[in-house]
Amino acid sequence: MRIALAQVNPTVGDLDGNTRLVQEWIDKAKLAGADIVCFPELVLTGYPPEDLVLKPSFVRDNIAQLKSIAKATMGISAVVGFVDEEGDIFNAAAFLNGGDIKAVFHKVFLPNYGVFDEKRYFEPGHRCPIVELDGVRIGLSVCEDCWFPSGPMAWEAHHGAEVLININGSPYHYGKRAPREAMIAGRAADYGAFLAWVNTVGGQDELVFDGNSVVFDPHGRLLAHAASFVEELLVCDVDTSQPMHRPVEKLRRESEAAERLELDVTEVQVDGSTGGKAKPHIEQRLAEPLEGAAEIYAAVVLGTHDYMRKQGFEKVVIGMSGGVDSALTAAIACDALGAQNVIGVRMPSRHTSTESLDDAGLVAESLGMQLMDFSIEPPHKGFEEILAPIFRGTKPGVAEENLQPRIRSTILHALSNKFGYIVLSTGNKSELATGYGTLYGDIAGGYAVLKDITKTTVYELCRYRNTLGPAIPERVMTKPPSAELKPGQKDTDSLPPYDQLDPILIGYIEDDLSPEELVAAGHQPETVARVIQLVDRSEYKRRQAPPGVKITERAFGRDRRMPIVNRYSPNGVRPAEKRDR
Repeated sequence: MRIALAQVNPTVGDLDGNTRLVQEWIDKAKLAGADIVCFPELVLTGYPPEDLVLKPSFVRDNIAQLKSIAKATMGISAVVGFVDEEGDIFNAAAFLNGGDIKAVFHKVFLPNYGVFDEKRYFEPGHRCPIVELDGVRIGLSVCEDCWFPSGPMAWEAHHGAEVLININGSPYHYGKRAPREAMIAGRAADYGAFLAWVNTVGGQDELVFDGNSVVFDPHGRLLAHAASFVEELLVCDVDTSQPMHRPVEKLRRESEAAERLELDVTEVQVDGSTGGKAKPHIEQRLAEPLEGAAEIYAAVVLGTHDYMRKQGFEKVVIGMSGGVDSALTAAIACDALGAQNVIGVRMPSRHTSTESLDDAGLVAESLGMQLMDFSIEPPHKGFEEILAPIFRGTKPGVAEENLQPRIRSTILHALSNKFGYIVLSTGNKSELATGYGTLYGDIAGGYAVLKDITKTTVYELCRYRNTLGPAIPERVMTKPPSAELKPGQKDTDSLPPYDQLDPILIGYIEDDLSPEELVAAGHQPETVARVIQLVDRSEYKRRQAPPGVKITERAFGRDRRMPIVNRYSPNGVRPAEKRDR
C-alpha cells in the first residue's frame, strides 16, 4: 500500500481556499501513485478554528466543502480533517473514496491544557470505524488520541487494524519533536501496526506548526520522515503482506484499558479500484529534521511570514536602534518577507550614540533593506516644554525617559497608517517578562517577532543567522545592551545580567519553580526575589503587548494566563507598585 502524507499549510477560516488546497494535493498524490492520501487535523477549517466552530453556518459550510472534496477521490482514498455535526460538534476525520464519504472518526481525547481549549468546542467521540481498503485494515484517529496508550489506536489494533493513521495539528515548541517521535514509534511497536502520522505546517497567530510527518513500521522503525517547516507530500510504501509483529500481551492490556471509552467499532469495506496501474518509483524519504538554533530560526521566520501573508500585509516597518534585538528582528523579517518589503527607521535622540546609528546602518546594508531617518529631537523638546510647568521641582526619571520611545512609536505607526505597513516590535521575552519596556512605546506594534525568545537566545540566533550570510555585525553582539534613554544607560542598571536573568525566568515562567527551588538550583536568593517581583508586577504590560511566535513550551498569552489583579507572591513579598520602565 502506498500512503501519502500531505503536510500542508491551510488558513483558518478560508474554507474555499483550504478546499482547493486539499484538492490540489489529492491530485499530487494521484500522480505519485498513492492508494491513500492523509491530510492534517481540521485541514478544512484550519487549526485552531477557535470560536468559529460555534457558528452553525461555519460548521455547515465546512461539511458542504467536505462533500465537494469527496468528489475528487475517484481512484484514490483520502483522510481529511473537518468539523462534524451530529447534535453536538466533533473534531473529526473523514475517510473519502470513490466520490463518497465512507466513514467518519470522532476525536476521543480532547486536549484542554496549554494552548488547547478543545473541551470548550467539541464533544469526545465514541465511533471507531475500521476501514478495509484492498484487504488492508485501517484505523483512524486524531492528534491527542495518539498520546494515550490505552486509547482508540489500541482498540483499533486489537480489532485487527494493520495501518493506523493519525492526523495532527501539533504546534511547535523547542525540544518537542524528539520525544514526540519517540512516542509515535513506541505506539507502532506496542500495537504491532504501521503508523502514519501527518502534521500540519505553517503559522497561525502565535502558533507555528513544524510538519515533521513520519511513518513507522510495526517494530517502531522509521520508514519515512518529512522536512521541518515546509509543505511536502511524504510518500511511503508499506508492505502488510509480511507477517506482522504483534506484542499480544501488551496490546491486550492496552485494549482492555481502552474498553472504558465505550468505542463503537464498525467495519467499512472500501474498493481501492486503482485499476492495477503501475506505480511510479519512489525513494523512501528520510529528511533530516532541523535542530537547535536552525529549528528555532525557521519556526520564527515561518510564523512571521504566515502572520503577514495570511492577513494580506505586504510590508513591515521596524525601529532600528542599532541594538541586537532590532537587528535580529530585521533579519527574520527580511528572510520571511524579502528585504524589499522591510523598512527600517532610525530615530535618534540626544542620547543616541554615533556607534548605534552606524550599527543600524550596517545591518540594513547587509540585509539589503530600506532605511529611513527621523530625528526625534524636535518633538522631544516640544513635549518637555509642554510638561515643564507640571514637572517643575520633580526629579527626572522614567516619565522623561519614556517620552522618547513613545515618540518613536508614533512615527512608526504614522508610517503604518499612511502606507499600510505593519509595525514589528523588537522586544524580547526577557524584557517582556520583567516589564523592561515602555507601554505605547517600544512594546507597541502589530507583531512581536521576539516575544518568546530570551535575550541569551537572541544572541544564539544572531550567530546562527550569520552562518547563512552576512547580517549582524559582531560589534552589535558584543556591545553592552542599552535603551539609550539617558546618558551612559545600560540594561544592567535595571536588570541582572542576562546570563543570570534568563535561567531564572525560564525556571519561574516555563517550569513553575518556586523561589526555594530556584535558589536550590544555584541562583542567588536576592536575585531570585528581585526577578520574581519584576515578573509578577508586569502582567498588565504583557496583556497589552502584540502577539508573537511561540517557540517555548510556555509562552506568554495562551500558555500562561495570570490575573492582572493578583496579591499572591510566591516569595511572600507583595509586588511593588506597577510603573513603566
